[in-house]
Amino acid sequence: MMDVQEKMRAAVAAHADELTDLARRIHANPELGLQEKQACAWHSELLRGWGFDVTTPFAGLETAYCARIGEGGPVFCFMAEYDALPGIGHGCGHNLIGAAAVGAGKALANVLADEEAPGTVVVMGTPAEEGLGGKVKMLAQDALAGIGAVMLAHPRWQTMPDTGCNAIARFRVSFEGRAAHAAAAPEQGRNALDAVMLSFQGINAWRQYLLEDCRVHGYVDDGGEMANTIPEHASFIVYLRAATEATLEDMIVRLRMIAEGAALMTATTAKVEPWGERYQARIANGPLNEAWLQATDVAGLAPVLPEKPNRASSDFGDVSQQLPAAHVYFGIADEPTPVHSPEFCAAAGAELGLKRMLMAAEALATAAHRYVTDADFREQVTADYERAVAAREAVAEAPKLWS
Repeated sequence: MMDVQEKMRAAVAAHADELTDLARRIHANPELGLQEKQACAWHSELLRGWGFDVTTPFAGLETAYCARIGEGGPVFCFMAEYDALPGIGHGCGHNLIGAAAVGAGKALANVLADEEAPGTVVVMGTPAEEGLGGKVKMLAQDALAGIGAVMLAHPRWQTMPDTGCNAIARFRVSFEGRAAHAAAAPEQGRNALDAVMLSFQGINAWRQYLLEDCRVHGYVDDGGEMANTIPEHASFIVYLRAATEATLEDMIVRLRMIAEGAALMTATTAKVEPWGERYQARIANGPLNEAWLQATDVAGLAPVLPEKPNRASSDFGDVSQQLPAAHVYFGIADEPTPVHSPEFCAAAGAELGLKRMLMAAEALATAAHRYVTDADFREQVTADYERAVAAREAVAEAPKLWS
């Protein structure tokens, strides 16, 4: 008699051609965040053809969707992403994330139906992860109502559990000075670019005081227009990242202090404004992670434990703050290959990457089946989430350095 994972493997294999075709088409036709009309339509068409009830647009976004199948019981959600990167295409492999979610949803739905087991399967298409915060916008529309737990499988070069991620806040820091001829009357000018450069010096001096889990990085988006004119306007974009919301709030206070100091030194005025969506830190769920490691080991994905914490950021962090969730990883390369690179984009469209995507769908569906059918496991998942939330609230009461 076939065990659960063998059933999932067979269910994914039965639709392997459709899933690989979906991933290939999206890879070949990259669309930026909130513009993923083809990707959303292709996902929706495939799921609707399999009997899912598909709603699109969804949660206030034209290129989002929610596909549901099954009745009653626990409700489990697989999240799909499909936006691309400017200039690099699918250098983050979101074409594979989406296809893995769709495949896992179909496999789980088939097995639950064969077992006559109660449970509802949701596949949710979430656009614009790359900086525009599609999930944040969707959560504001109560997109997760009625869902018990969520998983998303993201490609990397190695297969790993969810390592958590940092919260992020993005800002545009701008300075207003006074234009003047840089040679004929420099004393009449107030150099806004000097304020930007002093801000970066202040940030670099700040780094020695940052906690190990914090990151600060940015770029100048306006540095003036002519060498012989003192820049009246100048600005930079900066990302602040921290493992907790409390630390991030503290970093924001320090950034404002640095900008104000640079303005004082240059007799300019500073403005610090939010830029883009803010993402919360991600809570990793231990039981869901363990289920993923077990399933990927059986699938042949050779999972490993991470050597260091993840200091990147994702709008999935906001999902994990609302309910039990796991943002796991599956390997699509045989040697270290950085995400957000042309090399990773090639891997996301290669045969090995497509094969590993099918294996990830199998593992996702297996882990989700345990959640839907095993009440004790569901209790463990929920308890782990509640402990993490309590720990987060305790950290929020810790003393602040700058505020």
